[in-house]
Amino acid sequence: MSKIVKGFQLPYYAVIFSSQRTDGEKGYAKMADKMVELASLQEGFLGVESARDNELGITVSYWSSLESIKNWKNHSAHLIAQEKGKKVWYQSFSLRICKVERDNFFEM
Repeated sequence: MSKIVKGFQLPYYAVIFSSQRTDGEKGYAKMADKMVELASLQEGFLGVESARDNELGITVSYWSSLESIKNWKNHSAHLIAQEKGKKVWYQSFSLRICKVERDNFFEM
């Protein structure tokens, strides 16, 4: 999750999840890794980018369709993680879904 992902057929969708965590780890890292592993097995999953500092975390997952996003949202293990996030891990969060119609990349 430490590099920029690219090379998707346009258009595609980005799910932007921004969060402020509660204090303490409480099993978060293990669950986050498991969710990326499971998401990557879902039809329509294209990739993920994630960054976090002491205040804010942002994870962007990329999908081929809105239906793929909906299926992932309703995946049984993801539902458990969502509930635990609301009760234990997150002080606040936002979720945005965007259609990507153009992308550009630069490498030196």
